[in-house]
Amino acid sequence: MQDVIEWLKENGNLKIIDEPLDVNLEIPHIAYIEVKTDDSRPILFTNPINKEKGIEYDMPVLMNIFANKELTEKIFAKHPDEVAQGIDKLLKLKPPAGFMDKLKMIPELFALKNVFPKRSKVRGECQQVIIPKAEVDLDKLPILKTWEEDGGPFITMGQVYTQSLDGEMQNLGMYRLQQYDKNHLGMHWQIHKDASHFFDQYQKAGKKMPVTVAIGGDPLYIWCGQAPMPHGMFEMLLYGFVRGKNAQLVKSMTNDIYIPRDVDIVIEGFVDPKKMEIEGPFGDHTGYYTLKEPYPVMEIETITMKEKPVFQATVVGKPPLEDKYMGWATERIFLPMLKPMAPDLIDYYMPENGVFHNLILGKMKTLYKGHAQQFMHAFWGVGQMSFVKHAIFVNEDAPKLDNDIAITEYILNRLDPNKILITQGIIDALDHTANETLVGGKLGIDATASEVENGVTNLLSDKTLLNKMQSLDCNILELKQYFIHTKNPICIITVDKTESMKNLIEKVSILEENIKVLIIVDKKNNQIDNPYMLVWRVANNIDAQRDITLKPFIIVDGTNKSELDGFTREWPGDTFCTKETLDSLQERGLIDIDDKFIKKFGLLPFNQ
Repeated sequence: MQDVIEWLKENGNLKIIDEPLDVNLEIPHIAYIEVKTDDSRPILFTNPINKEKGIEYDMPVLMNIFANKELTEKIFAKHPDEVAQGIDKLLKLKPPAGFMDKLKMIPELFALKNVFPKRSKVRGECQQVIIPKAEVDLDKLPILKTWEEDGGPFITMGQVYTQSLDGEMQNLGMYRLQQYDKNHLGMHWQIHKDASHFFDQYQKAGKKMPVTVAIGGDPLYIWCGQAPMPHGMFEMLLYGFVRGKNAQLVKSMTNDIYIPRDVDIVIEGFVDPKKMEIEGPFGDHTGYYTLKEPYPVMEIETITMKEKPVFQATVVGKPPLEDKYMGWATERIFLPMLKPMAPDLIDYYMPENGVFHNLILGKMKTLYKGHAQQFMHAFWGVGQMSFVKHAIFVNEDAPKLDNDIAITEYILNRLDPNKILITQGIIDALDHTANETLVGGKLGIDATASEVENGVTNLLSDKTLLNKMQSLDCNILELKQYFIHTKNPICIITVDKTESMKNLIEKVSILEENIKVLIIVDKKNNQIDNPYMLVWRVANNIDAQRDITLKPFIIVDGTNKSELDGFTREWPGDTFCTKETLDSLQERGLIDIDDKFIKKFGLLPFNQ
């Protein structure tokens, strides 16, 4: 993939848009809509501009590289399951017992020679153009502002290369980078990331930390940057394993960090551990804005690039987006790495509308009582799986985990409040629901047993049940029941929230014979007949310890929290497109959407 553009033309049905388009909102909005369509394609914007600053950029913007499952598989040059099989084989290698065993191992060991990166002493293509510190100007890069309330423009597909203080360990991460001015970037690395661990080392030593950010090149670089590798392992080892050839690295111009020779743009600099700046807000992959917080600042020493660079970017927000397909590959490839801690795990699935870390389904071979609970604790205790908030485990006889309807029916027929575990643990820094940052509620559901015996005693129609509930609380506005043929139908209600839901929950608790599972959401910005986005909303909006009641039946408070609930943190807003931008793009024929599409994916606010 020496020329990604040509490769995407031949293999990815690349869409090329030559019309001048603004890096502020216009380009991101087009990419955001494209990746939600059934025939999503990568897009090359050949004439990016910045109307506010009066800039016409001399490099194109490439987005939606991982536009669909087929293209993602082509980027890997094999199905991710094949990569997983190779990893599984590697993990099961045993010391040879004799000469014949040694001979049998030669092919595996020979293949491993391609895993380790090669460091070159000559300059790479990424260093054809060198911009000295005095001439550094980030405004020359078409850095995007995706959402109206973003704190500024952000680099969204930056490969962030760092190394430990002693130089023994190197890391590649994918972190958003906010542009502050012509030569400073905000470094949003979270406390559980290797780069943050390295930062702690430099901070204690009172030394500045070198950082090199790369943009472009082989799309597999950016996938490796977000892969959940074990602590201390350089992600470019994974690149070599997948590609079957060594990553070709060159030394940065101003520090000792090595980066791929074929990337398009390289931003080199350092982070002063004493200097922090407010970063954000930013409309993130959760579909919510992450709030303003202090983060380290990178001061840029130099920028190098190819003679004709391409600026790669992505857009994050409400699902489904490009990270759906990147996440799919990660999910398949890392299954073998989960099995050593959970040997009876058969498969797992992280639905994109569960925003990955918010919801995981696991299929297992259940061998004894409490086996599923053992798996829950194992998942919550290891690596990036520890950030999973809601884990549901099913037995080996369950349908395919990605068969949404069938697996939901299976779970609902086995849902038992006595087999629900609610506990506390570490949560992702982007999570907004817990009463304090980084620590919050965890939910584990054991649905591995036989079907429960009793369903709803007296199942009512939606209209009758709504009337009955409205007689108890006039703030209940709508009601819809799902999966009424199962032992645990789901009843969704929308509310005009004027008080804590504790009062409503107490009132409706008398409906034990009519309801098994009740989920409450705000009327504002929710559609009761859109289950895909309701899963997104509820998985995002709950803290299990605070928002789930198990008696007399299961009740989930999926409403936005505020002072009414004793919630003292700021509750962030949804990522919404800017209507004026959508209207302008529609008038120019650059997008083709209708009200149904807008509501389906929550592009604009409604029910205000």
